[in-house]
Amino acid sequence: MYINSNTVLFGRTILLVPYGKHHVKKYHTWMENEEIRELTASLPLSIDEEYEMQQTWLNDKDKCTFIILSKEIFDRTHDETVTGRHKGYGIETLYTFIRYAIEILNINRFIVKIGLKNLASITLFTTKFHFLTIQTSEIFQEITMERHVDNEFIDLLHTKTPNYKIDFYNNIITNKKV
Repeated sequence: MYINSNTVLFGRTILLVPYGKHHVKKYHTWMENEEIRELTASLPLSIDEEYEMQQTWLNDKDKCTFIILSKEIFDRTHDETVTGRHKGYGIETLYTFIRYAIEILNINRFIVKIGLKNLASITLFTTKFHFLTIQTSEIFQEITMERHVDNEFIDLLHTKTPNYKIDFYNNIITNKKV
């Protein structure tokens, strides 16, 4: 996250902002949900461990972590209310983040590991992003898929992210409530 510690990504309905200390409490509340932990292959952490993890991610040069905000709410209130699930932001977030990863981080191959029970995510990655299965592990109950970056993929991302913009996080936090 070190590389994106002062980066905000703009989409049509979402903002992706660096995962800060002020987001931890809400994030921790979500991660107490067993279904979310299963879908994200996460272990339960105490609130103190969550704060430690946020600091670890902040300083790690190999991680890039964003929190999803509702652009509408932020534009109206400047409040960094972390958005909930099932609001329709997931697909736009993926298009936006993948475009950032290609253009700024120079990623040329994406690999995802998804639990076999998470059919919604498997369907999303195969139908919307054209990921291909490279391995299925019955032991770990997960599927591994990949997508190489090519011109077709880049064109898709540009088509799906017409409002894509990058700015400095410090530029948007003037007068905001945290």
